Amino acid sequence: MAKKKIINKKSMTFLEKYLNNAAPTGYEWDGQKIWMDYLKPYVDEFITDSYGTAVGVINPKAKYKVVIEGHADEISWYVNYITDSGLLYVIRNGGSDHQIAPSKWVNIHTKNGIVKGVFGWPAIHTRTKGKEEPPKLDNIFIDVGCTSKKEVEELGVHVGCVITYPDEFHVLNKDKFVCRAIDNRAGGFMIAEVARLLHENEVKLPFGLYITNSVQEEIGLRGAEMITQTIKPNVAIVTDVCHDTTTPMINKKTQGETKIGAGPVISYAPAVQNKLRERIIETAETKKIPFQRMASSRSTGTDTDAFAYSNGGVPSALISLPLRYMHTTVETVHKDDVENVIRLIYETLLTIKEGESFSYFD
Repeated sequence: MAKKKIINKKSMTFLEKYLNNAAPTGYEWDGQKIWMDYLKPYVDEFITDSYGTAVGVINPKAKYKVVIEGHADEISWYVNYITDSGLLYVIRNGGSDHQIAPSKWVNIHTKNGIVKGVFGWPAIHTRTKGKEEPPKLDNIFIDVGCTSKKEVEELGVHVGCVITYPDEFHVLNKDKFVCRAIDNRAGGFMIAEVARLLHENEVKLPFGLYITNSVQEEIGLRGAEMITQTIKPNVAIVTDVCHDTTTPMINKKTQGETKIGAGPVISYAPAVQNKLRERIIETAETKKIPFQRMASSRSTGTDTDAFAYSNGGVPSALISLPLRYMHTTVETVHKDDVENVIRLIYETLLTIKEGESFSYFD
């Protein structure tokens, strides 16, 4: 298991299609349909909720329930104001980065389909040297090629339309995956691959497995908060991305040291249940899966927190995929890390026994 390649041609085709599809926070359902279609042969049934979270279930009748989870949504923008001259001002939907916006193409999602636009920016020749304004939320704007508010509205664009970047999937130097929305479409991909491996290896789990792709993580873990009340799991293993802190302008004294290519990142935080985390570490050591460690103060900032603090307390742990350039259109991860996160979740599941409490007092 440890040395065998996991990602095959079919899974790469799925990953590319899944990444290239836009699924902004609050509008995740098209991406969820792609994910569910891929997952369908490997699960017994699906659960969905009214806000779009999707769960593939193996052994749905089992009383003991284990969740493996990623989140489906990507950061985006909303149209907030349309000027009389036909320019659009925006607000964030999630943690969208104002500094990367200028000169980017955008897709504005309307009832009439996609309307193209660009984040405009004044030419370098027109800016006052030494007094240049940086991009800020109140000065970045979108040009859709119109000269009036009426013309914009005739395109179907109105306040509240959601805006995404069209940047698509690329492979960099053979083994780096680059795209917008790897945070955290990679998570949905990795948990789906775990389900595929369980099916292909004919593993019979002694518990119910809930492969959970939550919505609305980027605006406060809301999808996980909802679905955990529906599932009522006994254990949750969450996967999300974390920062590669080895690139320029990042302070390792405050951010820690984690890097792409060095393996999955296992978190230490109050929300991370210690016995479950140690089980993951022991599994990594036994199966010779490389891993890194990360500490988080107070909260992990991931869906781990939502699962941990639900239903009277659910033993939860976080396995992260190191990523460069988070919340940009060139988020970058290492293929080996993707495979090793899949391996680590898969192998950890094989160690979990029905009815385990992970209690400190057992």
